[in-house]
Amino acid sequence: MGEIIKGKPVADKISENLINEVQSLKANNILPKLAIVRVGARSDDLAYERGALKRCEKVGVMAEVHELAPDITQADFIKELEKLNNDSKVNGILIFRPLPAQLNEEEIKYIISPEKDIDCLSPVNQGKVYEGDKSGFPPCTPLAVMEILKHYNVDLKGKDVTVIGASNVVGKPAAILALNQEATITVCHIFTKDTAKMSSQADVVIVAVGKAGLVKENFVKEGAVVIDVGINVVDGKLCGDVDFEKVKEKASMITPVPGGVGSVTTSILAKHVVKACKLQNNIK
Repeated sequence: MGEIIKGKPVADKISENLINEVQSLKANNILPKLAIVRVGARSDDLAYERGALKRCEKVGVMAEVHELAPDITQADFIKELEKLNNDSKVNGILIFRPLPAQLNEEEIKYIISPEKDIDCLSPVNQGKVYEGDKSGFPPCTPLAVMEILKHYNVDLKGKDVTVIGASNVVGKPAAILALNQEATITVCHIFTKDTAKMSSQADVVIVAVGKAGLVKENFVKEGAVVIDVGINVVDGKLCGDVDFEKVKEKASMITPVPGGVGSVTTSILAKHVVKACKLQNNIK
């Protein structure tokens, strides 16, 4: 049976370093601050919000929630966003997505300040991920995947990595981040002819689809590392995109759901707020 690699030790290590960084900033009267923009009150947004607020409190980052009406207009949303762009006390802005249908994300992503865009909505930060520019802010979840692999000494250099899922939020940036570490990448999506075949050749499999139990044991070669980013609810219980009980018998390492990638994501979020704060204050 493979090693179950949990997110908590990774998150705790990141938080420990952040606590020291934040203390140093506060000693110079600099207070890192996050603004969360939530439209309406979707249950998944509220769950992530609770985790983010708890993590920020733990490391000493200030955080405030801007709850907007579910039927807010594009003009009013942009007005609220520009207030946060122009507020010198706010270092990071997190907009919960997906946004309601009446809001045009294609316009909004060009308005959010790239310097405060800590979850890679802006095309400026998307471009920096592509370029491997360390001053940018990759999406928090794919970066959490990379931090887990790094923590458990999984070196991607020269490895075959298959990413199942091609979203702009997880799949594509995860592939680019792995490519930036000199891995050889395969990305599978809904039109891939034989995902199981492609996946079963990989040293590392990253799954982010949102379909419970999609990845069976035939998707994984003996000794592969499996990172499950999926979050699904089946019969009232959280589960991932991987058939965990079967796949863990073949994998050398596997993340659980819950307790895996998700627990690291909020630490990356807090880390990005501190990074943004330091960049905005010209602190290296």
